[in-house]
Amino acid sequence: MRLVVQRVRSARVRVDQEVVGEIEHGLLVFAGFGAEDVDHRAPKDGLAGSRLWEKMLGKLLGLRIFSDEAGKMNRSVQDADGGILVVSQFTLHADCRKGMRPSFANRAAPPAEAEALYHRLVADLRARARGPVQTGRFGAEMQVELVNDGPVTILLNSEEFASS
Repeated sequence: MRLVVQRVRSARVRVDQEVVGEIEHGLLVFAGFGAEDVDHRAPKDGLAGSRLWEKMLGKLLGLRIFSDEAGKMNRSVQDADGGILVVSQFTLHADCRKGMRPSFANRAAPPAEAEALYHRLVADLRARARGPVQTGRFGAEMQVELVNDGPVTILLNSEEFASS
């Protein structure tokens, strides 16, 4: 799982000119799932049933990237009563090593599995987050508008947390 996390003053997602998800201050999270995230031996669990999944959720909700009263990044989205807008983005698993056209073969999770992981991520965030959790629309052509705050952009990659 790869999450690009942006601290925002506001963010919204449109599909066919309709706003389908919107938050005020909080986190805009682009979520991409890779082939390595799908465990075909245990399809009901895979990444979503693992300690790594819990670690990624905890890290996302606990990232101290919001300013405290002293102006230091010392508060999480939970502490800041922020919202979370989750947008699926399989392009986070692009392979750009050869040629000029990104390849997604063998890197991005198959659409059905990625969609299940995306919905699980959203459900788990809704169960744990103090603020609102909004979404884009999986597989749709979306327009994402945001006012980045800082800017602050963090990459969380489950591969980096697998061994820790």
